[in-house]
Amino acid sequence: MDAVVHVTLESFDAATHDRLAADPVRNTMALTSLDRIRRSPATEEPPVLITFHDHGEVVGSLVRTPPWSYQAADLPLTAVELAVEVAAKIDPDAPGVIGPRDRSEAFAKATGRSYRGSLATRQYRLGTLTPPTIAGTSRMATEDDVELLGAWREAFLNEAVPEAPAAPATKAMRTSVRLGHGHALWVIDGTPVAWAVASLPQAGMTRIGPVYTPPEHRRHGYGAAVSAIATQWALDQGATEVLLFADLTNPTSNSIYQRIGYEPLDDWAEFWWKH
Repeated sequence: MDAVVHVTLESFDAATHDRLAADPVRNTMALTSLDRIRRSPATEEPPVLITFHDHGEVVGSLVRTPPWSYQAADLPLTAVELAVEVAAKIDPDAPGVIGPRDRSEAFAKATGRSYRGSLATRQYRLGTLTPPTIAGTSRMATEDDVELLGAWREAFLNEAVPEAPAAPATKAMRTSVRLGHGHALWVIDGTPVAWAVASLPQAGMTRIGPVYTPPEHRRHGYGAAVSAIATQWALDQGATEVLLFADLTNPTSNSIYQRIGYEPLDDWAEFWWKH
């Protein structure tokens, strides 16, 4: 098996676009993160892009969009040792790896480094949307809301993934809104109380997340309501697969998503290297 390190996104796209698009559920992270870079290159660090070839055929890939972890969803277990070897040479500063548990854990173990589990999640796919009946109204966020969205994104990451690398949250939210992603807000008496994001469809797939409700507004059903709004927005954009990830340590969110129509698919995990 051979590995090819791609120095341009165009080269990587030529080798992998059809492969990734053929399984948009498994490759959700790569499809959305690479689309963001493709449409807003000036705001992003250059990605790390590796493909794996067996007798001339592409059999897998590994993606990292700094400062985040490697995405191992398209990494075959047979290529793990080679992937670790190449990644160590070209990208020693990578903080970790994320993907379906079997692949991400195999990658983490193969590094020989000390690591810790950061986030264990369950991937869900929408069946039939069943919006809840909750007090309040909804609206889609605009650029006037980016300061609020930035603060909420930072709060979400601090709570859910405290190990996440520091990143300018407000800048990221302004870019996301300008790119046309759906930022839904649930509003009570004119005040936003919950937020959910839906990515623009890629190969028919949209992913919901983050979903965030500030602590003072929790336990009223606002998270479920705003998730349903973001989901409907995605369907209106033509999505045929709507996905989300829920923290396995939070049984409340897992039950909420199932009540509005999401069905469990697979377990994912993220591992960070210990320093």
